[in-house]
Amino acid sequence: MKILLVGEYSRLHNSLKEGLIVLGHEVTIIGSGDDFKKYNVDHTIFPKYFKKNSIAQFVKKVTYRITGINLEMTEQGIRFYKLLPILKDYDHVQLINSDALETHPWLAKKLYKKLLEQNKKVSLLICGDDTPVMDYNLKNELKYSVLSPYLEDRKLKNLFQYSLKYTTNSYRKLFKWVEGHSNVLITSDLDYEIPMQRMGYTTHFIPNPINTDKIKHNQSNSKKKDKIIIFLGINRLSYIKKGINFFEEALEVIKDKYNDKVEIVVTENVPYAEYIQLYDRADILLDQVYGYDQGYNALEAMAKGKVVFTGAETEFIEHYTLTKPVAINALPNTQTIVKELSYLIENPTEITEISKRARIFIENEHNYIKIAQKYLDTWKKST
Repeated sequence: MKILLVGEYSRLHNSLKEGLIVLGHEVTIIGSGDDFKKYNVDHTIFPKYFKKNSIAQFVKKVTYRITGINLEMTEQGIRFYKLLPILKDYDHVQLINSDALETHPWLAKKLYKKLLEQNKKVSLLICGDDTPVMDYNLKNELKYSVLSPYLEDRKLKNLFQYSLKYTTNSYRKLFKWVEGHSNVLITSDLDYEIPMQRMGYTTHFIPNPINTDKIKHNQSNSKKKDKIIIFLGINRLSYIKKGINFFEEALEVIKDKYNDKVEIVVTENVPYAEYIQLYDRADILLDQVYGYDQGYNALEAMAKGKVVFTGAETEFIEHYTLTKPVAINALPNTQTIVKELSYLIENPTEITEISKRARIFIENEHNYIKIAQKYLDTWKKST
C-alpha cells in the first residue's frame, strides 16, 4: 500500500511508518514537526518564515492584535496547499487529529477536501485533544483528566486555550466534517478511547506503536549505583495539564529527604532527540499525572526500562490484565508521589523488577510491527 500520514505530535506516526515499511509498504509523513520538538517528517509545513524571521514575527504580532488572524497558521496552510500536487494517489491517508494541519479551520476544510478528492480511504486518529474528548472531559465524570486543573479553577482558562479551542464552533464544525468523511476512527490509548466510547462514537482502539528494535533496554543496575537518578522533562506548553507542579513539589521533598541517595535531573523545552539522550541515564522518569494510560514519551521510556510515573489506572490494569505494576500510577497528590518515590529509593530492587516488566509489556503490547499490522487490518476493513 501507498500510505500518507498527516501530522506528527509524539513520534507515533514515525514509529508506525517504521513498522509499515518493515511490512513492505510505502509511507510518507507530512507535518510541522511540532515546533521545538522537531520530529522527523518527509514534507514539512513548519511556518519557518513567521517563526524564524524577526521582522515577520513583529508583523505577525501586530496583525494578530488588530485582526485576530494568526499568520503562522496561515503560513502552514499555504505550505500544505503548495504540496497538494504531490500528495495524490495514496491508498490510505491518516490524519493524526482533526486539526492535523494546524491552520485555520475554514482553510483546513478546503485543504482536506482537495486531499481527499485525490486519494482513497482516510482514517482519523484520536491520540490527543479533540472535540469529543474535550466535550466529555468538561462533563467532569472521570476521577481526573487533563482538564481537571481548569475545572477546579476557571481562572486558568488562558492556559487551556489549546485544549478548549476544540469546543469552539469553528473547530467543532471541522471535527464533524472530518469525522463524517473518515472511513474509520482510531484511538491510541484509554485516555481517548474512554471519552470517545462514552460520547457514543464507534472507534477502533490500537495501542501506540513503539520501535522495540531501535529502542534498547538500558536500565542500569540501581543496587550498584551510588545514587538513583530521577528525571523530569518539562514542557511549559503543557505544564499545568500534565500536573508537573506535583512532581516539582515532590522532588523538593525528596531532595531534602534523600540528598545523598538521589540525583535529580530537570530539563525544559528541549528537542525530542536531545530529550531522549538526557534521560538515558535515569532510573525513574516523571511523565505526567491526570492520565489513565501512558502517552508516547512514557511508553518509549518504559521500553528503555525506566520506572515511569504516569497514567496506570485501574482501567489500564484491567484492560491489559496485569498482575504486577509496569509503571507507577501518578496521582495529582504531592504526598502520594513522595511516598511512591521514597519506596523505590529505599527498595532499589523494585526499580529493577519494574524495569524488566515494563520492557516486556512494551514488547508484548506495543511492538511497532504488530501494531502496524493492526492498523493495516483496520484500514482494510473500513468502508
